[in-house]
Amino acid sequence: MNEISSQVQSLLENKTIDIFIGYENGTRSLRPVFVSKPEDAGKLIFNEKCLGNLAVYLTRKDLVEGKKVGIAASYYALKNIMLLFGEHQLKEENLRVFALTEKGELKLLQTAEEIKQHLNAMPAPAKPDEDETAQKIDAMTVAERWEFWTEELSRCFKCYACRAACPMCYCAKCIVEINRPQWVQPWATTLGNMEWQINRVMHMAGRCSDCGACGAACPVGIPIHILSHRMDGWVKESFGEPDEKGNVLSTFKPDDKDNFIA
Repeated sequence: MNEISSQVQSLLENKTIDIFIGYENGTRSLRPVFVSKPEDAGKLIFNEKCLGNLAVYLTRKDLVEGKKVGIAASYYALKNIMLLFGEHQLKEENLRVFALTEKGELKLLQTAEEIKQHLNAMPAPAKPDEDETAQKIDAMTVAERWEFWTEELSRCFKCYACRAACPMCYCAKCIVEINRPQWVQPWATTLGNMEWQINRVMHMAGRCSDCGACGAACPVGIPIHILSHRMDGWVKESFGEPDEKGNVLSTFKPDDKDNFIA
């Protein structure tokens, strides 16, 4: 039995946790698995190939409500866990987090402060393809950029897989489900799709871990994660690093820049 399996089995046997969210071998690749019985812990795997953002399951009430939860967390899952702590969606006493060090060693993190220190010591995973795409878009004129996103978003058919993949999209009722008034058109049109993605990205301003799960989930390959990626950059350029006690749309400072006002 590997180390993650052994430790999770012990946590389950001791009733320290009720369920563990981790990875197992799938048919073609690693996939999420939810373990609640000690004897099932042997199927768990956790290594440098486990890059998915399992933090998305931490706010799923049908899965974890009222339970003490353990999770195998990648770099970006750790960032999302910190964001969820900041928005009072998680409680330290109900969560046990396993992470990997730079050397691939298993590490148990039991508090938000321990997670924060671990993240500070870890380099962010390189994203050369994403950075290259973002740079190409940044180099476009406003007209070229509009044409690029018009063409890309015309392919969206409003499946909302991007919303489902995001750990920070935990609202009980999304804006797209509100029809009195109808904020976002429920049918797929180019301008309606743009409206949806603009709303989504604005909602994520200062709250995005930059994990790229939204883009990876898109069934037609629209690089919507680049929108969140750039918004994250603009927020940091304009307001600095996000405050752990609030996000950019829910907090303000009297000396905030107002040069964005026309």
